[in-house]
Amino acid sequence: MEALEQVLRPILQPITNNLPKPISDAAKQLLGDDRCYTSLIYNINLSDLECLKLAISKALGIAIIGASSIVKIPQLLKLLNSQSAEGISFLSYLLETASYLVTLVYNVRNQFPFSTYGEIALIAIQNVAISVLVLQYSGKGPAAAVFVAGLAGAGYALYNDSIVPMGTLQYIQAGAGLLGVASKLPQIVAIFQQGGTGQLSAFAVFNYLAGSLARVFTTLQEVDDKLILYGFLSGFVLNLILAAQMVYYWNSPSSKQTTQTKLEPSGKKAISQAAGASKATGSEKARTTPSTRRRG
Repeated sequence: MEALEQVLRPILQPITNNLPKPISDAAKQLLGDDRCYTSLIYNINLSDLECLKLAISKALGIAIIGASSIVKIPQLLKLLNSQSAEGISFLSYLLETASYLVTLVYNVRNQFPFSTYGEIALIAIQNVAISVLVLQYSGKGPAAAVFVAGLAGAGYALYNDSIVPMGTLQYIQAGAGLLGVASKLPQIVAIFQQGGTGQLSAFAVFNYLAGSLARVFTTLQEVDDKLILYGFLSGFVLNLILAAQMVYYWNSPSSKQTTQTKLEPSGKKAISQAAGASKATGSEKARTTPSTRRRG
């Protein structure tokens, strides 16, 4: 390592020692430790394992958050293109979204670094969209509004300390870890029962597996909270089972090879129909709502 440092220092130090203040301030804020910035960036001291692990953890956290912004897009495209919810368990998404909501609020209220949980918010939003589509394609469209309203109400209550004190939230977070585990079980059982993965997205499954493994590392490095760690560990184990099922049933007739990289005409039509129905509903309400204008 020392030999590598001796090679890199003459090349990098003229740059790292003269970084513009906004860039150096951003790097310090990202690392969250001025000592590690000085050691790694300013002095190019790669032998500082403690700071090196912290830097790797921060980089992994940012990568996970970036990947999470699109991790469920292939699943959304498969649903829209096929207009079918076959092979997808709404119960699994319901439990996972509820677990994510609790974990998100728990992290925010504890003021943990955003790089250790940011993807939860992005995935939860995508989960809501997928859950609404699953209900719609299962003939239970009206239940989607109840689902979204319930999540909004629960989020408000959990964030409000006067409604849910921190001590209570800790117990709820422990339960959320169990919810996270339970959320994978209906999907695993559904795949076994159907003998295939249906409209389940391989991209989402394998990205979940990689993300959960990376989250175990970032949590060990940055968050001293066993509740969060055990949740990610159990999630990794179950994501591993889902990934194994995806490989095992890859060529099964029940595994639908629906396009998940672009929106096909059938998917665009589904969106147009949904938008048209929404406009029609709004127009109908406007016609049926009594006018408040005074009549002479």
